[in-house]
Amino acid sequence: MAQNPRTSETDSTPTTGRNSGLSRRNYVRSLAAVATATTALGGAGAVAAQDDYEVIEAQGQTITIGAGETWENKLIDMTTGADIVITARDTDWTIRNVGFKGENTSGTGTATFGVADVSGGTSTVENVYLGDGSSTGNSNPNGHGQTAFWVAPDHSGHIDYKNVNIQNFADNAIYGSAPGSKGGGTVHIDSSYAANCYVSHFRLATEGSKVTNSSIYVDGSEGYVGRGIWAWAPGTIEVESCQIAMNGQNNAIVAGANGKPTEVVVTESDYDDTAGIAEHAGSNVELGTDVGTNPEPFIPDGVPTSPEEAASGGSN
Repeated sequence: MAQNPRTSETDSTPTTGRNSGLSRRNYVRSLAAVATATTALGGAGAVAAQDDYEVIEAQGQTITIGAGETWENKLIDMTTGADIVITARDTDWTIRNVGFKGENTSGTGTATFGVADVSGGTSTVENVYLGDGSSTGNSNPNGHGQTAFWVAPDHSGHIDYKNVNIQNFADNAIYGSAPGSKGGGTVHIDSSYAANCYVSHFRLATEGSKVTNSSIYVDGSEGYVGRGIWAWAPGTIEVESCQIAMNGQNNAIVAGANGKPTEVVVTESDYDDTAGIAEHAGSNVELGTDVGTNPEPFIPDGVPTSPEEAASGGSN
């Protein structure tokens, strides 16, 4: 089993600036292959009939999704320069087939999605494209950048994320650690892709939460070099069949925060050993079966690679 480089809390200060159950060995595809596939399929997403989805112009509005409601087939036009917030703070809701077109340049430093299942049910986010990101200056007066998904502290149920594409956000891609201090709800991120975001890409806290069949990629091109997976207390957090390619930036996996320890169990995954693993406050990252240090980032099957593709219900 590969040995994980350990870093002390003082050595791991973040750099400033900016799968379906198959095993990693037969599931991973290289970025070069992904680029070829995206080029070949990009036209298909671009020509999707507009009546397949509703176009919503961002104008600073808030859209609220209620209990049992399905909100789907939306293309959000961010080229207006304004923000939009989608909030789902009830139970058994579904967000599906949503694409954001254009970089968020609003400067509000909010969360694009504020979500929680507050009645112990199961809610779903699937087939969402947030790949156009947010601008470097997009932060509020407190210095917080734009977050893609914020899971509220009172989340007490379960949220499934599947086939989500998040890139170039000035703050966390999926900020799902807050329920660890209150509601205790779980989050499962499956078959999703996050790249070049700041602070962290996938951030979880509660036992039963996990990341599976997913990929994280940091190349530093946008200056956003956040942690790969960040586990907060109480844990334990599971990581299975994932590829975490950091190109030596920040840490691939970080366990623990604010003086509180947690546990992470990693299986059938590869992580960047140059970026390494950081364990704070007595935390432990357990490397289980088939863990390597030669990650090959990929976009999982089913993840949309354009706003139109997502809004029309398509995928790569």
